[in-house]
Amino acid sequence: MTATVLPTAPTAHRPAHRDPNVLRWLAAYASSMVGDSVYYLALSWAAVQAGSPAQAGAVMSASALPRAVLMLFGGVVADRLGPRRVVIGSDAVRCAAVLAVAALLLLTSPGLWPLALLALVFGTVDAVFMPAVGALPARVTTHDQLARVQGMRGLAIRLSYVVGAPLGGLGVAVGGAAGAFGLAGLLIAVSVPLLVSVRVRDLPAEDSEDTRGTAKDTRATAQEARDAEGRSAPTPWQDLRAGLTYTRRHRVLAPLMLAIALGDLGFVGPLNVGLTLLADRRGWGAAGLGWVLAGFGAGAGCASLLLTVRGRLPRAGLVAGCTVLVGAVAIGVLAFVPVLAAAAGAALLVGLFAGLSGALCEALLQTHADPAYLGRVTAVSGLVSLGLAPLTMPVSAAAAGAFGLGPVYVVSAAVCGLGGVVALVAPGLRRAELPR
Repeated sequence: MTATVLPTAPTAHRPAHRDPNVLRWLAAYASSMVGDSVYYLALSWAAVQAGSPAQAGAVMSASALPRAVLMLFGGVVADRLGPRRVVIGSDAVRCAAVLAVAALLLLTSPGLWPLALLALVFGTVDAVFMPAVGALPARVTTHDQLARVQGMRGLAIRLSYVVGAPLGGLGVAVGGAAGAFGLAGLLIAVSVPLLVSVRVRDLPAEDSEDTRGTAKDTRATAQEARDAEGRSAPTPWQDLRAGLTYTRRHRVLAPLMLAIALGDLGFVGPLNVGLTLLADRRGWGAAGLGWVLAGFGAGAGCASLLLTVRGRLPRAGLVAGCTVLVGAVAIGVLAFVPVLAAAAGAALLVGLFAGLSGALCEALLQTHADPAYLGRVTAVSGLVSLGLAPLTMPVSAAAAGAFGLGPVYVVSAAVCGLGGVVALVAPGLRRAELPR
């Protein structure tokens, strides 16, 4: 079943940044992401005001479990119902839940339970929302524009970080937690009519000479996954197994998933808990931490802007592997620079190369996966990034206390670098190209 309810998106060549259909999707995505940023700030503020620090931490982490447990089945839902329909439904549910909690906080003081319930709802909805969001770009543009779209998506994410926190703070200052939740709900609500107006394509064929060389292998792998189930009307569980089989047997996607996993496992700890500890031990304070984070954000923004302008980088698999390796070196350097300016410069390099490799990996995923499996393939990638990688944060913090920041950063850089090695030694991934 497809999610197409409007006329199929035109296939005539048009750069994504000049395509009104893509721009409507991008506006919807940006509004939803800014709403998410405001929501998380409102949730943390309300939880701290209503309970102890430990209780607030439990509320903030309540969404992680359902998101991790249900993510793979969320990919099945996205592939069965169509990503556009799932994203619209997810945003509608999130909007309703946030506005309901805003009204509840405005009328009474219910304590922590509605906040915990809201976090659980968000985590459950995120499990289907995130695979669908990852699968949707392939339905709103052509294969040759997907790398540019990933750059545009990266710019929208940077915008949400820059704009979301001040907006959330303003909402809390003006209307308390209820006001901030209301603002978040309205921002998420804006995305719904925009998404309704977005025209989606039918499941696209391989429409580029660069991907035709692997099209036959891709279709064969997909057919093998279908034949493994042996039924014409598979159950959701069988759909999930078919998606995992397809990903595992694919000569580009299988090593790509391993490279993404290693890169995220080595990246998340040092760039979250590690930076806070580094700023504290160097005596840079909160202002210094802000400068380092600004360097990272600027580098990631430049990477997104590069892809938005260029639209395509040749030898994408090779470039992705090399940028992972350079970014890993920059991560290791961060722990040993004593001067704030040098740390901000190293963080800029981390953001630049990590942002570029991440966008290229996402574009390769979308252009080499059979569109019928794209939600499930995206779910596998999302499970690694959002389910496994965050587990490294407490481990990194404990290891930094026991062994110091230097060894932690070196080990993290080595793990991240292994992702680049995988990309370079796997022939299918190393030779992978983006469509022209």
